[in-house]
Amino acid sequence: MRTGEMSATVQGMGRAELLALPAAIDLDTANRAIGLGRSKGYELARLGAYPCRVLRLGKKYRVITADLLRLLGIEATVGEGPAADAA
Repeated sequence: MRTGEMSATVQGMGRAELLALPAAIDLDTANRAIGLGRSKGYELARLGAYPCRVLRLGKKYRVITADLLRLLGIEATVGEGPAADAA
């Protein structure tokens, strides 16, 4: 790998980043949060075996953020997330 080149490894997401997500997210973002590669995530979604609820909207997949957070064992408490920042 050359200097300054980005690594192709999957990078996870921190709690604050997860809590700032909108109500539904694209499959690539969900894959990153779970630690799945792109190909495996799309394969699981296509087979109906993704570890949380996935919606198929046309040709795109959307993951329900509340299900993703539940899967990861993250509970949003009052005063956390983007709604709290706006108040």
